[in-house]
Amino acid sequence: MIIGGNSRIGVLGGIGPEATAEFYSRLIKRLQERGFIKSNTDFPQILINSIPAPELIHEDISEQELEPYIRGLKELDKFKVDFIVMVCNTIHLYYDRLQKEIKTPIIDLRHEIKQALKKKGIRYVLILGTASTIKQGLYRFRDIKSFEPSKKEIKQLTDAIFNFNTGLHKELQTQKVLKICKKYQIEGAESIILGCTEFAVMLKSKHISKIDTIDILIEAAISRCLL
Repeated sequence: MIIGGNSRIGVLGGIGPEATAEFYSRLIKRLQERGFIKSNTDFPQILINSIPAPELIHEDISEQELEPYIRGLKELDKFKVDFIVMVCNTIHLYYDRLQKEIKTPIIDLRHEIKQALKKKGIRYVLILGTASTIKQGLYRFRDIKSFEPSKKEIKQLTDAIFNFNTGLHKELQTQKVLKICKKYQIEGAESIILGCTEFAVMLKSKHISKIDTIDILIEAAISRCLL
């Protein structure tokens, strides 16, 4: 089966830029690996709107901080793409509200994560993410036991995201996150939801059981191109 160049994917990115680049690179590779690309014309059209928006890494997110995201979505909406991928986890806390702002359907990452956990039969997970993602329960699901980092660990995760985005001691940030992962694996977490796209970049080559949210978004995007 060939996807063809008629599919138009909108990507809200820049949050952060490295995660957006990772999404794009992996999407292209995944299309090739799965045999969808016979020539260059088989790639979907991909419009990336990499916005200079604030990191949503704190517990209290203001209306002002959301405004760049809304503008970015409306800009993609004008291009009449088939659907939009938001390469960010925290922004999905506002999924319903954002979807009301535009006509173009947005991939619901929370729903996709729930389906992935169900398919894999995972019962115990560690939820990594920003303070608001964790505390507001974006990835808490009935019938799935979730381990959540302590207040101190959430602060460490927040700092790691910010420093990684600025390019400060990136391997050190990775090791801090990995240490938290290993702690909860010992306590019984079967897998780890990488509830921030920066964690998906940091830990992509680490041999731990994980739900990589960039990969989840890629599979959801490919599925919609095949509809």
